Amino acid sequence: MEKTFLTISIMLVPIMFAVVCHEVAHGFVAWRFGDPTARMLGRLTLNPIKHIDIIGTIAVPVFLVLSHSGILFGWAKPVPVTFENLRNPKRDMIWVSAAGPITNFVIAIVSALLLRSIVALGNPAFLEFSKITFIEPIILMLAASVYFNLLLAIFNMIPLPPLDGGHVLMGLLPQRQAYAFAKLEKHGFLILIALLFILPSLLGIDIFRLIIYPILYTGIFVLAGPQAGLVLGAMHL
Repeated sequence: MEKTFLTISIMLVPIMFAVVCHEVAHGFVAWRFGDPTARMLGRLTLNPIKHIDIIGTIAVPVFLVLSHSGILFGWAKPVPVTFENLRNPKRDMIWVSAAGPITNFVIAIVSALLLRSIVALGNPAFLEFSKITFIEPIILMLAASVYFNLLLAIFNMIPLPPLDGGHVLMGLLPQRQAYAFAKLEKHGFLILIALLFILPSLLGIDIFRLIIYPILYTGIFVLAGPQAGLVLGAMHL
């Protein structure tokens, strides 16, 4: 029970911060490009109460962590964006959609730099999780932040609507192809479920293990450097 509580405590803070910043970034960039919808609804705030989705922000990540499913993701309540309000909807859609993953990538970089600095200045015993000190939870949260923010950035850039990568691709495609591709959005969630759960079960094709994890682990080793093992270890508390 104590280990379960520790795991939930370590994971929830960076997960909530990551998904909240992701959504705020979408709304902020949309506002700067002419759409005030998120700002008018009070969604340009880091107050998690405004963004928490009980299922996506808390229940799903906690369940996936505790079940050691090998998959970890979550979401907040989407920040509303009225693309028609953007000054150049097709072009600006690219930046609004990419803002979330870019923000997560920046958070991952900052978390990795802080992690490497604190561990370098601290006690090497932290690396073995052998002592409980006031600084160790911070180190573990930073490690989890590197992992989850990178994963959220990579996952959301899958070129499939309603994910951010799908909207970026829509903005890059010529008008006719973009319109045809946009029709996938109403089936996007079902396609995503099929890719993540049904395809691995029926055909053994796991896009997480084949595509997402190799990119994720490369990013972790590049950003965390000698503390990459700490980042991966924090995900298996």
